[in-house]
Amino acid sequence: MNDLDALLTPEGRALLDEVRDTDPAHELTVATRLRREHPAELVSAALGQARLRQRAAAKFGAEDAGRMYFTPNGVEQSTRASVAAYRAGRLKALGVTSVADLCCGIGGDAIALARAGIRVLAVDRDPLTAATARANAQALGLAGLIEVREADVTEVDTAGCDAVFVDPARRGGRGRIFDPEAYSPPLSWAVEAARRAPRAALKIAPGIPHEAVPAEAEAEWISDGGDVKEAVLWFGTAPGAVRATLLPGPRTLLGRGLPHPRVRPVGRYLYEPDGAVIRAHLVAEVAAELDGGLIDETIAYITADELRPTPYASAYEITDRLPFNVKKLKALLREREVGILTVKKRGSAVEPEELRRKVLPKPHGPNSATVFLTRVVGAPAMLVGAPAQPTVASPQEPHSR
Repeated sequence: MNDLDALLTPEGRALLDEVRDTDPAHELTVATRLRREHPAELVSAALGQARLRQRAAAKFGAEDAGRMYFTPNGVEQSTRASVAAYRAGRLKALGVTSVADLCCGIGGDAIALARAGIRVLAVDRDPLTAATARANAQALGLAGLIEVREADVTEVDTAGCDAVFVDPARRGGRGRIFDPEAYSPPLSWAVEAARRAPRAALKIAPGIPHEAVPAEAEAEWISDGGDVKEAVLWFGTAPGAVRATLLPGPRTLLGRGLPHPRVRPVGRYLYEPDGAVIRAHLVAEVAAELDGGLIDETIAYITADELRPTPYASAYEITDRLPFNVKKLKALLREREVGILTVKKRGSAVEPEELRRKVLPKPHGPNSATVFLTRVVGAPAMLVGAPAQPTVASPQEPHSR
């Protein structure tokens, strides 16, 4: 708290501006110079905050991160701005005008909600975290829409809000927490809070088992730039619905309850579904779009004979199918003059880097290739190919055909 209070003074703000672009490798030199004119504790706090802002730029963008205040946990656990903005947009489209943001952290989601024109009651029980969220609302000119309250979320009355958003802490002293009932607060409490609200969104880990999703909730898995970021349980929307949303876009695939795709021989093309599609168990929906099937009953790779545009999977043209054999693969790559090799795996215990060292010990050659370490109808296999480039349609409304 003392560090944050000091940084909010005119001297602290000026010092933050001065150290904004400090290279971590030059921190000692900069600190030595600045301590001749400023208190040592303030210099250390400013340099530490500069490091956090540099890290946070990947999530919040350089402009916002350069004005915001962070804690180490806040940088690590806060929602990426693009994901928070998407979620806020959904709430806005549902007619929500006020949200209780419970477990608000440093305020990343509150900022996105406020920018969507939604009034926010942001609550966190940690004094420093709540103070940081308050400072961020002020720094970004959103204090008029964001009220930050230091309190236990289980004791806050949310009756005056149109919706509740809960982002339980999923990290403890030993790292990431996988048991939803070990979240803080537990998922069961968050679900009950959601049931009492007209609408609600609960941010949870994307690895949540589908059987743990309440029957009255809609489950959405969100990826950004191909990386799965989170799952959200929506209440007051479409009970039982399942969707995968890909950012940027957004592009949304709605589940239709299709049966498990058939297994078929490897065709000319291999499709790697986006991680959100896989987590949402919507591989069958993508396979139906592509008129394809699986290469193995337990592997989420789709194969087809035609190249079709889809935003929900990356397409590769397969040139060779081999049983798992390092020597044969090495000879094939040498023959094809491959100097750049991408190794992907699904259903294989072999580490990609280990295989790359064995088959391409001294990279040379003008060509590139992609190798898939996987199983084909239960047998270990290597599929060799290269990215295909279908034309993907522009962002569209939720897709369910």
